[in-house]
Amino acid sequence: MHSDIEISEAESVVMEVLWGRHPAAAEEVVAALSGRQDWQEATIKTLLNRLLNKGAIRADKEGRRYLYSPVLEREAWLSRQSEGLLDRWFDGRVAPLVAHFSAQRRLSERDIEELKKLIEGLSDERS
Repeated sequence: MHSDIEISEAESVVMEVLWGRHPAAAEEVVAALSGRQDWQEATIKTLLNRLLNKGAIRADKEGRRYLYSPVLEREAWLSRQSEGLLDRWFDGRVAPLVAHFSAQRRLSERDIEELKKLIEGLSDERS
């Protein structure tokens, strides 16, 4: 299953580019990351190769270059990452996570309203 693929934080930065637009040539990924990351072109190409070897992306040959596309779906990866965070730091519970973030950062009125709607929606589903 592709959601089981482990990717590093640096690799996830490259994946964000490919999740946003694909297929993309290595040069396009380099251009997208210039100004956001202080990485050399060789570093980005190394990350692309690592992702390719892990099966997180695929490369399709077009002329003399390769176009990269994600195989690992962003939602599946995010799901796995968030579950891992909950399990490691909050005993698998969401409420302590929200409490932690609300203590660290003041929740905006918009955040509070969105949380209320989410909770109401969950309550409606269980009724």
